[in-house]
Parts: sequence; structure tokens; C-alpha cells
Amino acid sequence: MRTVGGAITAALQRVLGYPVELAIAGRTDKGVHARGQVISFDVRDDTDLVALSRSINKLVAPEIVLRDLSSAAEDFHARFSATARRYRYRVLNRETPDPFLAATTWHVAEPLPLDFRAMQAACDPLIGSHDFSSFCRRPEPDAELTRRVIDARWERDGDDVLSFWIEANAFCHQMVRSVVGLLVEVGRGRRTAADVGVVLRAVDRAAAPSPAPPQGLCLWEVRYSDGPTG
Repeated sequence: MRTVGGAITAALQRVLGYPVELAIAGRTDKGVHARGQVISFDVRDDTDLVALSRSINKLVAPEIVLRDLSSAAEDFHARFSATARRYRYRVLNRETPDPFLAATTWHVAEPLPLDFRAMQAACDPLIGSHDFSSFCRRPEPDAELTRRVIDARWERDGDDVLSFWIEANAFCHQMVRSVVGLLVEVGRGRRTAADVGVVLRAVDRAAAPSPAPPQGLCLWEVRYSDGPTG
């Protein structure tokens, strides 16, 4: 299966002529998008980064594009140096689908409209440090799933599109999609805003509904101590 990391690694090794190991800021599930993904890798000191960027983009575009390639501190690591990550999830809430948005939104046809105010209120219990076991696929039985959510909110992105923004110090597997799945249940009137806190405290994956589909999710930016990227 072709992956973004695999495609970039293959292109780098083809252009540079030696093995390269990528560090990636955030893992994304199949079907999830990334606008502000960050990678890091080692190259020889005499490498022309402008020429390298152009060569890589010729090999991997248009599905993948290196937007910027620059030198970093010797100890920089795309994943472990990150201080926070920000995701966006988009919902198309109208009766008729849109073929131009099908690859980047979750089409929710009923009800019309979703209860935006309730979905916004349901974000409040997410803020702060919590054990997100109810929202994450646990990689190992004793895995630590406490995460600190800095921001969580909905915005109207046009008449029919709702955008959910969430920023945290880190995310666990399927966390954002599972949160969105629950918040949309609130918008449908099947759950209440207060249920979000109940689900969090349950620390049980069975307490939350199925994850929202992957295509609506996008890794928007990664933050570092010297500022965000993306």
C-alpha cells in the first residue's frame, strides 16, 4: 500500500542516492489528510535543499507536496520536538451530497440542521487533561492515553459545512474521529452535551460511538517551541 511516508522516503533515496530514515510529526489513518504534516531526516551538509525540494516534488506531486524544506537544529525531531498538534474535521450537513467535497467531508444528511449550539457546548468537557481511553484504540493493554486538550470548538464554514477544530499536546489512535462521532450524536439529539463528560469518565472504548469517517479529518498544523508550521 502506498503511503505518504513511503513515497517521500523512496523519492529522497532515489534523488540522494543513500538511505534516509524519516521522522513524522503525526500518524494519520488511511483516508485522513494532512495540510501541515512535518517530517525530519538527515542529509549531508553540502545538500542543496532548494534543488532537493524541487526534485522530490517532481516525483511525488500532485498528491504529495513539500511546501518548505529547510535546515533545523541538530537535535530537532519532527515528532518528539512537537509541543502540540491541531486538527480540523469537516461535516457537510445538507440533504444533497457535494461531489467536490466528498473526499474531504463527512456527509450528514439528517437531521437538518444539526444542533450547532449543543455540539459547541459538548466541546467544553474535552478541554484540559483527561484519560481519553473511551475515544482511542489502545495500542497496548497498559498504554498511557492521557492527553491535554488546549482547544476544541465548532465553526460554521459556509451555510452547510461545519468545521471542528481541536488542538492538544498529542493524540492517540482514532481520538479525533471518535470525538467527532460523539459530538455529531449530540447534534443529532441522540446524546446530550453532558454525556461527553460521562463518556470521558467511563474510560471504556465501548462508551463512545463508532469513529467518524476518515475523509473529513485533516492534520492542520504542528506546533513547536519556536512557533507553528502549516
